[in-house]
Amino acid sequence: MEIKGKVITVLPEQNGESKNGTWRKQEFVIETFDQYPKKVCMEIWGDKIDDMMPKEGQEVTASINIESREWNGRWFTNVKAWKIESGSTEDFGNPADNTPRNASGTTPILDDGFDDDDDVLPF
Repeated sequence: MEIKGKVITVLPEQNGESKNGTWRKQEFVIETFDQYPKKVCMEIWGDKIDDMMPKEGQEVTASINIESREWNGRWFTNVKAWKIESGSTEDFGNPADNTPRNASGTTPILDDGFDDDDDVLPF
């Protein structure tokens, strides 16, 4: 699954020890470019932090896995990013501008098939 958005927060790196050894996790929050933008917190684990951690303000496309697990009768959901690609506003459009755009990024001219000079009904 892919999600596109702008990185709005990079949280501090977390690390620790487990029975499998040392672990590292970094979380960050993106805001989507939808008509009604959503904020999504996702995480990167291990060496991928050094390889692909985005910076605040950067526009990205993240390939993610979503997984839920149960612990003591409660469910917890994780969004893990396994690939992050940099993007630009031209690729995604301006989130505050809901004007439809064509592939070249320009606003299409809508043609209803009628001349504005004619006061003729279409039927």
